[in-house]
Amino acid sequence: MHIPDNYLSPSTCVVFAAAMVPVWYYSIKKIKEELPADKVPFIGVGAAFSFLMMMFNLPIPGGTTAHAVGGTLIALLLGPYSACMAISVALLIQAVVFGDGGILSFGANCFNMAFVLPFTGFYAVQLIKKVVPSALGQKIAILLGSYAGINLAAFMAAVEFGIQPLLFTDSAGKALYCPYPLSVAIPAMLIAHLLVAGVAEAIFTLAIYEFILKVSPGIVYNNEKVKLNPIITLIIILIAASPLGLLASGTAWGEWGADEIAADGSLGKALGYIPDKIANGFSYSAVFPDYTVSGISDVFGYILSAVIGVALLIIIFKILGSRHEGHKTA
Repeated sequence: MHIPDNYLSPSTCVVFAAAMVPVWYYSIKKIKEELPADKVPFIGVGAAFSFLMMMFNLPIPGGTTAHAVGGTLIALLLGPYSACMAISVALLIQAVVFGDGGILSFGANCFNMAFVLPFTGFYAVQLIKKVVPSALGQKIAILLGSYAGINLAAFMAAVEFGIQPLLFTDSAGKALYCPYPLSVAIPAMLIAHLLVAGVAEAIFTLAIYEFILKVSPGIVYNNEKVKLNPIITLIIILIAASPLGLLASGTAWGEWGADEIAADGSLGKALGYIPDKIANGFSYSAVFPDYTVSGISDVFGYILSAVIGVALLIIIFKILGSRHEGHKTA
C-alpha cells in the first residue's frame, strides 16, 4: 500500500498533501488537549508496532505481497489522533530512511494509512461495541473494525492509482504515471487485502491489544500503572522475527520499480512499456533501501533496519513528549 514516487502525478500528490495538513494540525491540537503529557512518548511505542507490522510482508496469490499496518491498534490504545501522527511519522521514516513509499506521494500514503485506516477502524469498533455490548462483542468489534479500516485504506489507494491513466497520458495514449485503470487497480488491491492483509490486520490488532490490556492496562486506562517491560519484550521479539517478512517473494502490487513494471501482467498481458514519468521522474536514494544494509546479509540488514526504525520513532516521540510536558508545566 506504500505508493512509490512517480505512480501519482505531482498534482495528485499536492492535493493529498494539502488534505493532510489540516488533519495533522487538528491531530496535534487534540493530542495536546486530550492526551496526558506522560503518555505522548507511548505514541512512539504505537508507531514502533506499526513500523514492525509493515515489515512483515505476506504472500499474495499471483506473486505479490501485502502487509498489516496496525492503525486501528494504535487508535484503540491512544486515540485516532495519536494513531494518525504515529503512522505519519512511521511512514516518513520508511520513505526517507528506507525508501519504502515515495517522498512526493507521502501525503497520499498518509491519507490512506494514517487517516482513513485508523479513523475508520476506531469508529467502526465503537459502533459495533454499541450493537454487541459484551466482552465477546468487543473482540468481534476489534476484528471487524480493523479489517474494515485497512480495506477502506486499500480501496482509496486503488482509486488513486486508477484515476491516473484516465487523467494523464502522452500523445500516443500511453499512461504517464500508474498505467492501471480502476477496473484493474481496485480488484488487485482489494483481493490482496480482503483475503490476506485484512485478516492479518484483524488478528494482529486483537492479539496485541489484548496482550497490552493484560500486561499494561495503564496505556489505555489513566488510573492504572504503565508497565513497559512486557511491551518492550514484545517489540524485541517482533524485531528478531522481522526477517520472516523476507520469506514472501515478489513486490507488493503497485510498488514495482521501473525495471519491473514493463513485464507486469496485471492487464492480462505484459504492459510492454515503462510509463514515461516512472522511467524518468523524481528519484531519491534512501540510506538503507528496502531495509538492506551494505556489507551484511539481508537477514541481519532487516533486523538492523527494524532496530533503527523503532529507535528513531521512540526517540522522536520521547522528545515531543518532553516538549509537551514542558509546555504544560509552563
